[in-house]
Order: sequence, then C-alpha cells, then structure tokens
Amino acid sequence: MSEFLIGLLLGTEEDWPGAFEALVAGLGAVDGHTFRTERIANEPFDLRAKPRYALVIDRLAWWYDLPREWLKKVALMDDVYLLNNPFTFQSMEKHSAYVAMMRLGLKVPETWMVPHKSPTPIARFDYMASKFADVASKYNLPFDLSEIAEQIGYPLYLKPFDGGQWVGVTRIANEQELHDRYDGSGERLMHLQAAVEDFDVFVRSLSIGAETMPMHFAPDAPLHERYSVQHDFLTPELGREVVTISRLVNAFFRWEFNSCEVIVKDGEAYPIDYANASPDVALTSLHYYFPWAVTALVKWSVFCCATGRSMRINQSTRDFFEVGDRDDLPYEEKLDRYRELADAYFQVDEYSEFCDEHLSRLGEVALEYFGGAEFDHLLVETVASTFPAHEHDAMVARHRGLVGGWVADQSAVRR
Repeated sequence: MSEFLIGLLLGTEEDWPGAFEALVAGLGAVDGHTFRTERIANEPFDLRAKPRYALVIDRLAWWYDLPREWLKKVALMDDVYLLNNPFTFQSMEKHSAYVAMMRLGLKVPETWMVPHKSPTPIARFDYMASKFADVASKYNLPFDLSEIAEQIGYPLYLKPFDGGQWVGVTRIANEQELHDRYDGSGERLMHLQAAVEDFDVFVRSLSIGAETMPMHFAPDAPLHERYSVQHDFLTPELGREVVTISRLVNAFFRWEFNSCEVIVKDGEAYPIDYANASPDVALTSLHYYFPWAVTALVKWSVFCCATGRSMRINQSTRDFFEVGDRDDLPYEEKLDRYRELADAYFQVDEYSEFCDEHLSRLGEVALEYFGGAEFDHLLVETVASTFPAHEHDAMVARHRGLVGGWVADQSAVRR
C-alpha cells in the first residue's frame, strides 16, 4: 500500500481547505492507496531538495514570487503534479487567452489593447531616462482613443489585460466616461472590449479536472448572491457548448482548476473571461455548489495520484490550431473536434470509470460531512469572518439552507 501526500498552498482561506481535509481523512484507502494532506509553508528551499508531495493544489503563487518559483522547481525537477501548469498560468494574462481562443474560432467579443496611460517607470534604467525618452517619442505613436472606441461601439468595457477579481473592470457608456476611466487607469495595461448587452444569461463555469459545473451568475449582485441555484437553465445544446468551451480552454493551456465566463445572447455563446488562476471556491460564494466543488477537487486529486497521471508541462497547441485554422469546418464541427481533444487530455472516460469503481463511497462521506456538526461549525466560522456582526444570524441561516438543499438533493439521488 502506498501513501500520497497532497499539499495545499494557501492564502487566507479556511473554508474549502478545511472541508477538503475532512473528506480526504474520511475517505480511507482507495485502490490500495492512502492519502494525507498538509498545508505548505513558505520557506527557503534547496533547488535539489526532493519534495514530499505527490500533488499540490496552488492558491497562492499567482500573487507571490517565492511559491511561484518553488512550484516551477517541483514541476520541472520532481514531477510533482500541479493542477495548473505554472508555465502558462502564472505568467498568464487575459490577453493571451483571448488571442488563442480567437484563433480557435470562439466568439470572443471585439477586443483591442491600448497602451498604458502612464507607462510603468523602471527604476534601474533611470540613468538612461533621456535616451528612453527619445525612443519613446520616436516609436510610441500618438493614437485616438475615441476613434478606437467608435470602431468597437458603445457600450464597451475597459478591462486590465491581466485581470483578477473584477478589479479595474468598468462599463463605458460614452466618450467622456472612456477618457475619464482611461486617464485614471494609470500604469495598468488595458483592453477595450465590446459589451454584449441585453443578454439572456451570464454563465460562470467552474472546472475541476474532468468535471465542469455551469452556474447561473449575476455579476452585478453582491458576492454572496451572484450564483443562483438554477438547474437546466441552458438548453442541452448550449450546455454542451459552454462545457466544451471551458474544457477546451483548460486542455489548451493545461489548466485543471479554472473558471470560465460565457455570455449567452440569442442562442450564441460569447466567452469573455477564462483565465482565472484561483477560481472562486468560497463557501459564501458557491453555497449550494460548494460541496460539489470540494468533492470534485478530492476526486480529481485522488485520481491523478492513484493512476499515476503525468502532469503535462508542454502544450500540444498545434493539435488545436490544425482544427482552428481550417476554413472548411463550421463552428459546430470545430467544437466537436475540440471536445474530443479536451476529453482525451482529461481522460474523461477513465476518470468516470475510476470514480465508479473506487470512489463510490465518497458520496456517502460527503453527505455525512456536509450534513454534520463539523461542517456546520466551519460554516458558522466562515460566515463570522466574512460578514458584519449584525448579518451573522441571517447569513448563517441562508448558507445552512443552501448547503442543506444540496445535501437533500444528493440524498434523494442516492436513494
């Protein structure tokens, strides 16, 4: 019997790590293997040191250099399994994701990149400031921001090219707003992107390995109200398209823990954001869907360890481009080809068979945990640390009811 250690590289979150640890502890042996978890501390490291972890779930390295470089080391030297390829994710911005998916033929809204309003100063080159000024005046040509916006059309969105947590994203209705917001963008490098107005539904899909959960999303609502519990809110055809888009993005960039935002209007799916290094898995955001997310994360981690799945650092981009560059294939047929490539990457059939054969007990473990006192204690603590004191009682009741709804629904399915 072999034992696998799963490392959790965390920021300030306590909700999903606590639930993840509880499910792994309650799982027991799987196909002759056992599993433990450990939270990873940031500390100096020898580049030749052998890590103890078989798999690491990263929620920190998007923002901090030290864990980022440690992950690159353990991926390159030690074959530690990472759910997201650090060589595409931690250097990733929305820009690269946009252009790749445009080439593959997805319906990304019209998007332009515009220069910084205030280029970032580089202190170590101060002594060459006069030379740089000469070069800047020679090669940084003046441009008409209003003219670009007119080509795109109002309303539009001004968005940071690298993005994250909706910071700096602004809806622009007219020329005056455009110039005011652009002038205030400072050193941020920005995109202008056409808005998809009067849409039918906004979908945020959370993907964890071979599983994807499309959720009805209200981007303008308070964070704890953005995800609404609605089943079958997409037609089967659109549901498949949304899942395929999410899985395509992830297979292309070698990401296995990511979210994708798609706007649906008049039966057309427009992907607008799909490079989210640390997707939202907070209990107070996902509520009803939180148990699914944590359970899926356990299942994928166990599958990868127990089956010896190898992490793919290299990208097979040419396989996707050979489909995307063909003018003789309609959009629907390209999607079918992409789905085949993505499903093969994620070993969808093998994963399903493994879960049926070796992880059937996890459903009962999850129901017992999410319906029990240990999770309720975690829920109360999470609410208390998230909301002001005068909202605690109402928010505890709300989240108990939503998670309890998931427990009731899953219990009914298992009868």
